[in-house]
Parts: sequence; C-alpha cells; structure tokens
Amino acid sequence: MKSSILVLGLMLFSPALYAAGAIAVDDEVGEKEPGYGLVYGYGTRDQAGEAALAECYKQGNAHCQVVARFDKCGAYAASMKHYGVGWGDSAAAAQSMAMDGCGNSNCRVVLVDCE
Repeated sequence: MKSSILVLGLMLFSPALYAAGAIAVDDEVGEKEPGYGLVYGYGTRDQAGEAALAECYKQGNAHCQVVARFDKCGAYAASMKHYGVGWGDSAAAAQSMAMDGCGNSNCRVVLVDCE
C-alpha cells in the first residue's frame, strides 16, 4: 500500500504534469504592433519562459524579452507605445491586470490564455 501511495504522490507532483505559461514580447516603440510569443503547458515557469522567447524570435521579432510567467492565466495588452501583462486565476483577472499595466486608452488585450 505504501508503494502505491508513493507512486501516486510522485505522479501528482511530477514536473511533466505541472503546466506553466509565459509571454515574451518585442516592445520596441514604432509604427507596428509589438510582436509576441505565448506558450502554455511547459513543466516549469523557466521552461515556459525559454519557449515563449523562442516563439517570439521565431515570429521575426528582434528584441524579445520575457515579461510574464504564469500558472493559470496570462494576458498581454498593448498599444503602439505601451504594453501591460497580467496573470491570475481567471482570464478576467489576467486581462484586468494587463490593461491596468498598459495604462493608456489606446491599449487593447492582444492575447489571453488559460489552462
């Protein structure tokens, strides 16, 4: 019985089962929308950040940086000159934080992702 409990415990806390997400952006001010990369479902926040960064560069962006790592929901809001990121237990919470962080009436939610 103890061995089955140990196996179950290892399965519940296995890094492969832990899902984290991240958002990377190229927030250079200019005439075009900021580029971004979003990933979800990676083992750790660090792994998700690396994958989001790679996705941002893969989209043709030159100045990517990881701006958020999250466990449940993440969001990115932007205008031509401002951006904000958010995270939380729900899409609404993540979007609200992203819009507050963007702080400009021209901002709009560009992406939101939840588990």
